[in-house]
Parts: sequence; C-alpha cells; structure tokens
Amino acid sequence: MERRNETNLSDIGRTATSVAEVVSSGLCIGCGLCEAVTVGRVPMHLTGYGALRPSIVNKFTRQEEDRILAACPGIIAESRLENAPHTDLVWGSYFSMNYGWAGDPERRFASSSGGVLTALGCHLLETKKADLILHVGPDPDMPMRSRWRMSRTPKEVQRNAGSRYGPVAPLAGLENALQLEKPFAIIAKPCDLGAVHRLSKIDDRIDRVCVARLTLVCGGQSRLGKSIERLNEFGVLESELALFRYRGFGNPGRIRVETRDGRAFEITYAEFWKEEGDIETRCKFCPDALGEASDIAATDVWPGANPTDEDAGFNGVICRTQAGKELLDGAVAGDDLVLGDSITPRQFDSFQPHQVHKKHALLARLQGLAHAKTPMIETVGLRLDKLAEALDADRRQEETSATMQRALAGRFSEPLPT
Repeated sequence: MERRNETNLSDIGRTATSVAEVVSSGLCIGCGLCEAVTVGRVPMHLTGYGALRPSIVNKFTRQEEDRILAACPGIIAESRLENAPHTDLVWGSYFSMNYGWAGDPERRFASSSGGVLTALGCHLLETKKADLILHVGPDPDMPMRSRWRMSRTPKEVQRNAGSRYGPVAPLAGLENALQLEKPFAIIAKPCDLGAVHRLSKIDDRIDRVCVARLTLVCGGQSRLGKSIERLNEFGVLESELALFRYRGFGNPGRIRVETRDGRAFEITYAEFWKEEGDIETRCKFCPDALGEASDIAATDVWPGANPTDEDAGFNGVICRTQAGKELLDGAVAGDDLVLGDSITPRQFDSFQPHQVHKKHALLARLQGLAHAKTPMIETVGLRLDKLAEALDADRRQEETSATMQRALAGRFSEPLPT
C-alpha cells in the first residue's frame, strides 16, 4: 500500500512491526480490527487495567498480521482526501459546518448532544439506504460496559443512543457486517474509521457495501476504571447494575445508575469528569480526533468545551464528503435532521480548544517517541508538519523532551496478554 510520509519516519523513527509491539508500546486502542480480520479467532478481551486488547498477539498468520498492520490505528492514521470545497489547517477538508440536531424531539432529548448521529442512522434505515447500522451500545448483561451492535430498525438504533465512556471495539463486528453483503453504515470513533478507510484499500467490500461512515469528534477513550470509581462512590457492585447511562436525556444529561433492586443514583456531567480519568495512551498521540476519515463528524459545541447548563441539545456537524452531503440533504428533506447556522473553523476552535492544542503539539510528541526509539504513528494527509509551525521552539522542545522521558521511563508500555 503506497504511503506518503508526512511525519518523516525515515529520519526520526519507525512504526511497530507486529501487533504485539503495537500493544506493548501502548499504541493499541482496542478497536476490534484484530477480531474482525481473524473472523473471531482472536477476540478482544478486557485487561486487568480496564482496556480492551486482542486476547492473543502472537498467533496471527502472516497474511492476517499484514492485513492488520496495514490498517491498525496504532500504526497509521490517514485522512480521506476528497475534492471538498473548503480546507482548514486544523479541521481539514469539508463541504459544510453547521449547528444541527435531530428533527424528532424525543430522539433529540434521549441522545447525546443533539442526536445527529442517531438521527442519521435512523434516517438511513427508514429510507432503506442501509439495511443495518454497525455501532455501539450498552452490554445488556453488564450495562456499565459497551459492545458493538448491529441495529436493523430505528428503534434499535435509538435504544443504543448516547455516548459510551469506556473501552469498546466497534470493528469487532465489521466482518460480520461485510459478510452479509448488504448496505450498512458504521458509527464509530475517528480512529476506528481511520482503520476502515485503510482497510478499504485492500478490501473492496467496504466501499461497495458501507454506505456511510459517521463519527464523533473524540476527546479520548477512557479505560473502565473511570466508571468503576463512580460505582464505588455510590457503593454499588457492577453485578447489581440494571442501567449505567453516561449521556443523554438532556444535553449533556446526567450520568444515571440504576440497580436491579430499585436504587438510583445521578451525578452531573461535570462531576463525572471532575478528574480526567485514565485515558488510553494512544489517545494522547491521536493524529485524527476530528474524524477526517468520515463522511460526517458530529461534535459538542459548548464554548470552552464545558457545558454551563442543560439545553435542548445541539451538535456541530462537519460534512466531509459528497456522500456525507447527500446524506445530510436527504435527512433534512425528510425532517429527520435540522441544520442551523453555519459554524466557522475558528468557532470550532473555541468549542474544542483541547483538540487545537493537541493538533499543534502532536508532531513534537511523536518525535519524542522516536527519540526514545519506541514506535510512533505514521500520518498521511493530516498536515502535522504545518500544524507544528504554530509552536515556538521552546514549547516544541518541551513537548518532545517530556514525551521522550515518559517513554524511556516505561510510562506508555503495557504487558502483553497471556
């Protein structure tokens, strides 16, 4: 697969050469690609530190491992380069940027933010443009945890609406969806869709039957410990849970826990995130949290990235491709989606300042990994070299040095599954 190297790997570093090295270096995000490529022979499992990882890392065939490494988010991140009319250094290529929300008031209220991704999934099924939606939702047996779902009706999509904070492997269901040879859409994190984009270059089924790739602008995937801490504060055991709702029923909505014996607990979004939590290492080096491999990306639009109160529910909607534009136009025409005023890239900067900070710092961080002689992530089409110019020399050196020292101290390393 041809690559255009923009992070100067040949000069400063290298990528991992095996799935085992992706995991041991801390760059695995637990997307589920390994499970999909091996058709379930290597399932994902939850580690003792609350992350999803492939259950075995040294039993792939050569063909399987080559296929995984060609698309693995711990190896490479690549944008989808379409002839979009607008391009921004931070936010990438796009057709339009708008406020948006679900046309159905109940759908809007129950979903995260404005319910845009839920509304688009429902619209695709209602109009028969897709036979199923591959996305994620609560595990029915362990509702604090999340798992991939294949929804075939709008009611099923709605039942799995809402953000899920914690590890989840949506791509573990990708092969199941592809084998059906029916049109489907996927709603997943930006890193997951980056893997889908890369895999599409060696698996023509993806472009043939995946009719829409939808994502959220992602602040990072927390490990399960964040949720366990909250349960401990409530004095609830995971085995007692009947419901663990992270977002929704308002914007941002309250985190709600219910037990099988009828107890209920709620905390605010701000209380849940009063401390950042244990974010995956790979998220700290994510080259594309803004969904540049998607057709449409939806994001929160709180000034300064912090909600001050509950509201009716709004998303920022970034349309990145012609397919995305056609989907938005159809959803608006069918009253499934409402698009409001335009949003400029600089307004998005104010909604997501942490994303802008990371974008500018990322090349320096990756160089820190390279200097420590640990694997880094290759990027294609994501402009990291240009973004890095916003950092002054002292700040660039600080980011690189701090990353290198953490890497040399083993702060990013993980034990391999046994």
